[in-house]
Amino acid sequence: MRCLVLLCGLAVPLAAAAAGGNESATAPPAASTRCGWFDNPSPGNADLLDAGGSWSVAQQGGHQAQGDWPTFAGKHWVRTGVGSYGYGCACLTGRFDADSQAVLTIARSRSRPLSACRADKALQGLEPVNPLK
Repeated sequence: MRCLVLLCGLAVPLAAAAAGGNESATAPPAASTRCGWFDNPSPGNADLLDAGGSWSVAQQGGHQAQGDWPTFAGKHWVRTGVGSYGYGCACLTGRFDADSQAVLTIARSRSRPLSACRADKALQGLEPVNPLK
């Protein structure tokens, strides 16, 4: 079979290109930005909690999103246990899989003041529990 394009190891058959479609590949999710509570309760575990649900950033021994997690200044981070574990308010820009509620890649991350998430009506009731309170 003749190929019109060879890109990243995927061949697009000439017939499919002429028909106006590519039946053999599914487009990856487009990059988007989500803001909410970034919860890192224990080693290797992190989630982003926003109005769309709980997005898995990392699970110890399992899923790990590619890219850098946000860094938090002391006043933007709530410690919830031993060490540096806790939560803060953040935005992640990257690719998210809606079916599995997983963060696939993080292209950019930034922390925000805690007050930004606390004032966001879409995040009411989603602030992680602080067992140290």
